[in-house]
Parts: sequence; structure tokens; C-alpha cells
Amino acid sequence: MSGHAAEMHALMRELFPICRSLTGPGVRDTLAILGRDLPLTVHEVPTGTAALDWTVPDEWAIRDAHVSDMDGTRIIDFRDSNLHVVGYSEPVDAILSLDDLRPHLHSRPDLPEAIPYLTSYYRRRWGFCLSHKQLESLETRGPGPYRAVIDSTLAPGSLTYAELRIPPTEGDPDNAPEILLSTYVCHPSMANNELSGPVVTTFLARRLLEQPRRRLAYRIIFVPETLGALVYLGRHLDEMKRRTLAGYVVTCVGGPSGPTYLRTRWGDRLVDRATEHVLKFWDEPSRIVEFTERGSDERQYCAPGIDLPVGSLCRSKYHDYPEYHTSLDNLDFVTGDHLARSLALYEACLDALEGNRRFRTTVLGEPQLGRRGLYSDLGAVVGGVRREDLYLALLAYSDGETDLIRIADIHGWPVAGLIDAARTLAAHGLLEPVDDPAPF
Repeated sequence: MSGHAAEMHALMRELFPICRSLTGPGVRDTLAILGRDLPLTVHEVPTGTAALDWTVPDEWAIRDAHVSDMDGTRIIDFRDSNLHVVGYSEPVDAILSLDDLRPHLHSRPDLPEAIPYLTSYYRRRWGFCLSHKQLESLETRGPGPYRAVIDSTLAPGSLTYAELRIPPTEGDPDNAPEILLSTYVCHPSMANNELSGPVVTTFLARRLLEQPRRRLAYRIIFVPETLGALVYLGRHLDEMKRRTLAGYVVTCVGGPSGPTYLRTRWGDRLVDRATEHVLKFWDEPSRIVEFTERGSDERQYCAPGIDLPVGSLCRSKYHDYPEYHTSLDNLDFVTGDHLARSLALYEACLDALEGNRRFRTTVLGEPQLGRRGLYSDLGAVVGGVRREDLYLALLAYSDGETDLIRIADIHGWPVAGLIDAARTLAAHGLLEPVDDPAPF
């Protein structure tokens, strides 16, 4: 690994041991680490706060947990893996027979080496997760008794999330079209399903902050999945409905499979067209799936009445790989190279959205490119296409209605070359934008 790949995987390794959940110190610790490189604003939402049809529950904190024999030997140990405890388990300290303990033990017989990930946010219970091999070993030990201890707290507190708003460098920052990047910070030690999203989003945000020119605004949020998105929508929906041009839920972007794009509920929004256009020219096999395969916060952003144009661009998408929601989704499953590939793919999509515009020609008929120094008998090539052909395509299709991505799709060319060519024609006064007053 080199460059961003090594740096991204190092950040993931630092975050991996933290026990995150819907609320609690793990989320705050994670956001504090991400905030070292980003000017995040952190918000606390008190227990009992309404979040559309939901309510923020008590805050959960855990210090230790184990199942041990009567000699004190730990058989299941939270210190070995924070997946060993069912998330939001209430405190317990009890001596139990194996028969009485058994309903509180959860394993995956189909993945005998894996510790499953389970939670119980809204129903008070307690439990332990263990590999099926551990469970078989425990059953071999005999009927017990065993001591079950979960040193946790469930009490009024708050839900924590963070946001970063990046304004455009030109135009009105309060009314500029906006891109939403949403990722979640509520799962314990899983690499692809949890940490790949915040890591890639952090590096995307760093790149956006470094750009000298931005036509669009960016709203970047790190929230607990589902409830955090609902809390955020409850606070900002009117503004987001007015300004959101496109958005992504950034999750599961570090696995070994190639890119998968989950469309919006409508399937034909700008974010769908831009992402699918970029994927046509990407150097890995990819696939497009419909909103029927939803499974993360796109469910909230695309819900009827909310209707935000938000898709999700993954690799090793949730539900599609057997390691999902288990301890096998670890630091070996995710590589720095896969993270870097996802970063580059998201950058290409944001570049397409940033550069995409509609233009109108300023002259009747085909303008004379030669006298403006825009036509060469030698024919310079950009991305495999003659520059003159890019100019002529733009002049033929810039009717004020057809955007650059559509023109690129018609010709089977990457939109990046057309964006650059449109900039040149606009500088010579041959094209004028019709949908955005910001300089091109």
C-alpha cells in the first residue's frame, strides 16, 4: 500500500477497537478522532427527543462483560471482541445453569468461526454473541453453573452526531445546490460495514476542503444509522429539500467486490445518471441495483414525503457478502487499496456532478472555430476523442435543456472531456450556462 491507501487503512486500524453503538462514548471517541483532520461540528440530542416517528432512547455505555466458570476463567470475554455483547444489553450479574444461560447466547451455525453482531436498542434484554465453535465448547463443559456479567449503563443521556458544511467558492453560499454525503458511526468492530464509510468520507471531505474552486456546496454528516439520519432530517428537512442536488450514503466501500451502485427510489435522478455514467468508464466490473435492494439510510432520505435524490455507491454491499455483520468483517477483509479505489470513484462522481451543467449556444448555426484558434488540422485528442469533436458535439447539443452528462452518454464519451471543452467554449463566448450563474 502507498499514499492514501496506507493512510486510510491506518485510520481504520485506529478506529477498529472502539465499541460504538447507537449512542454513547464510542460514538464520541470516533468523532473526536475524525475531527482531528476535519472541522466537524458535534451535536448532542437528548434522550426523549422526537425524531419524526422515532424517539431518542436512553444512552448506553459498557465497561466490561464476560461469561465465566466458577473459578473465574472467562469463557466469553468482551475484552477479546466487543461483538461478544448484544448491543444495548442491560446490566446483569447472575449465576446461571447452562440451560438458563442458553437463551441469552447467540451464534451462527452456518459460520462456525464467526461472532455475529446483534443489537436490541428498543427492547430491554441482555445477551452474548459467540462463535458456534465457542458455543459447542461451552456445551462440552457441562451444565454449569456459570457467571454472566455485563457491566453496562442505560440512562438518560444523548445521541451524538457530527456535520461539516462546505460552502462553494463562488456564488451564494446560502442557496447553492448541495451534495449530501452521509455515513454512519454506530457499529462496533466491523471494517467494511462500519468503518470504511467514515474513513472514505473523511478523505473525501479533506479533498473537497483543498479544492480551490467549488461551484456546489457540500453537507457531510456522520450519524448513527437510521435514528441519526431521522434526527438530522427532523432538524433540516426543509432546507435539504430545497437545496439537495444529489447525495450518497457512503457505506461498505472497502470490501473485495467491485463497485455496486444502489439507485434512488426513482432510478432516474441526476445522481443516478452521473454515477452510472462514471461506472461505464470505470476500470473494474460494476453492477447497478434497484432501490428494492435498499438497506441503509437511503431508506430515510428517499422515503415518500422526504424525497431526497440519494443513492449509495458500495463495494461488497451489505447483505451481499457472508462476512456481513460478523467478526469476519475485519481488517483483513478490507484493504487500503480497496478504500483508495472507492475514494477515487467517489471523487470521479463528485467531479461529474460539479462540472455538469446545461448550456445554450450564443451564435446561430455552427461558429467558425478556426478564427478563434479552436480548430486544428492536426486534431488534438482528449481521452481518446478529438478536441474538435468535443467542441462540435457541445455546439450541436447545447440547447439549454441537455446537460453535459446527457451529451456524453449520447456520444459514448467520458463527461470529463466535455466539461473541459465546455469551459473553453464558454471562455470564448460560444456557450453560456442557463442553470447556474456561477463562473464556469
